[in-house]
Amino acid sequence: MDSCDRNSTSRITGKDIKQAIMFSASLNKLTLNQDEATEYTNLILEELQTGQGVLQMNVMSKGLSRDLQPTCGPIPVPMKCSRQRHILTATVVFFQAHWRRIFVVFLWLMACAALFTWKFMQYRQRLAFEVMGYCLSTAKGAAETLKLNMAIVLLPVCRNTVTWLRRSRVINSVIPFNDNINFHKLVAAGIVIGVILHGGIHLACDFPRITRTDKAFFGRTIAADFGYHQPSYLEIVVSTEGTTGIAMVVLMFVAFLLASSPSRRNPGMLPPLVRQLAGFNAFWYSHHVFIAVYVLLIVHSMFLFLAKDVAEKTTWMYVAIPVVIYIGERMFRMVRSMVFDVKILNATVYPGMVLALKVTKPPGFRYQSGMYVFVQCPEVSKFEWHPFSLTSAPEDDHLSIHIRSLGDWSYQMYDVFQQMLLSSNSSMPKIFFDGPYGAASQDHSKYEIILLIGLGIGATPFISVLKDIANGLDKGHGNLNYHSDRLKKAYFYWVTREQGSFEWFRDIMKEVSVLDSKQGVIEMYNYLTSVYQEGDKRSMLISAIQALHFARHGIDIISKTPVHTHFSRPNWPRVLHGLARRHIGERIGVFYCGPDDLGRQLEKLCHKVNTKTFTRFVFHKEHF
Repeated sequence: MDSCDRNSTSRITGKDIKQAIMFSASLNKLTLNQDEATEYTNLILEELQTGQGVLQMNVMSKGLSRDLQPTCGPIPVPMKCSRQRHILTATVVFFQAHWRRIFVVFLWLMACAALFTWKFMQYRQRLAFEVMGYCLSTAKGAAETLKLNMAIVLLPVCRNTVTWLRRSRVINSVIPFNDNINFHKLVAAGIVIGVILHGGIHLACDFPRITRTDKAFFGRTIAADFGYHQPSYLEIVVSTEGTTGIAMVVLMFVAFLLASSPSRRNPGMLPPLVRQLAGFNAFWYSHHVFIAVYVLLIVHSMFLFLAKDVAEKTTWMYVAIPVVIYIGERMFRMVRSMVFDVKILNATVYPGMVLALKVTKPPGFRYQSGMYVFVQCPEVSKFEWHPFSLTSAPEDDHLSIHIRSLGDWSYQMYDVFQQMLLSSNSSMPKIFFDGPYGAASQDHSKYEIILLIGLGIGATPFISVLKDIANGLDKGHGNLNYHSDRLKKAYFYWVTREQGSFEWFRDIMKEVSVLDSKQGVIEMYNYLTSVYQEGDKRSMLISAIQALHFARHGIDIISKTPVHTHFSRPNWPRVLHGLARRHIGERIGVFYCGPDDLGRQLEKLCHKVNTKTFTRFVFHKEHF
């Protein structure tokens, strides 16, 4: 009997367990050194010696995972007339979520339609209409909308003005400042349509009719507008009006093409010849050709064939104020970036090619958690400025940002600082900060309950928010009035593909966990998608070790923080329904930073849950 026991126990040794742990870690793309593997092996051996066995560890793992998940399950709604109620509620929910966008877009469309109609009818009454017909009226109507759009396209990118205006609760409650870039793109699309209508109709319809009309008829109608000389098609094209118009179209085409999403964000997907001309640098520099476009626009408007009266040359009236505001903004940004002198206190490189910079906080630099700054490094580029969320809290005595290498500029930044750190060079490169600027995340203070969702480096704006909340808890000794008189609960979900990502904010998450340990206002959830989902046999051993280590030491073996790490991706319907049951009848602000695809899915899911529960989820997405 003793011999059998010895043979039975000798089948599984500490070495076997250690090898199984190393294999399981490798299978799930986890980094594990020999010392950690030995520590976890000893944990398992101690558990086996207590007679509890691996089965209890698996039960513990599943129980811990279940305890850390929000309660799931939708709230039932009355079945009577459920179909009609669902349709009506969905309509109301959609309008509640988008009424500000609808309002602004409606005003813009009405303004364009009114200007188009006014100019269309004006030229309908002129002698030139007898020569060119509705082609002329349509082209002139489109030109009037172009004047408006060329003016207002500048306003959404006047970031200081937008940041200042969003401080007003009244204005912020009506205008969706978080969609400023989307509105900028929408107006740009309106410019494209206007250019096609105005330029295309002139070239294809108006100019041929001018050159082909009967000379006698030409003399009775529009001869005075052309100096009593009927021009040829080429003469019209090479005139001041024609050349400036064509030049504007060419410059706009180049700028719009290089600003398109495939060119700016995914140049690698483009053909090899085009790829060399694409990327963020091309977008950045090509957008500056609009300086020439606005000059050409003013010249173009001063040499119109059919408008000799100065009162009709109104283009400068449309664009004057927006151009002045924009130029003033650029000058203010340049001066402020020089006044706000920052010195690098610490630079750290992390896995995933992430560079963390900690810099001095300039006197008078005030901001809210969730805001961002533009950063320039002359050693990399003397002209490029790139936006990055602040990961420090407003009460901190320093500023910090985390930069992930995703493009030419960020790769060069990472390389410069990595070489500096490897060479032990104490001389840090000079950098400039411009900001702060308002972002969607700063609206978290409007809600009593917030849900923060960050994917990968998209967690950066929420790190600042979490630190701000935790600092408020610490200074207020549990009284949230120090930070916000509204906040009751904050949920943070961080989803990442690589275990090394948890190093980016490890110290901060430890600090937040400690400061919030008594109040329990903040709940944080880590998700690692490289590991097979919980319950899968390939990750079962890791789950068991994770649960055992967490139960004994309160530290997660994956993130090395007090925040438990779940495997695979969150079940977002389950998460939102769980929150809906936990906070019945309340408004929850959902803040997301990450890829657009998941953002659209989450926004639709929020609307769907709103139609099935009494809880209202209000979705916000970061736009840079």
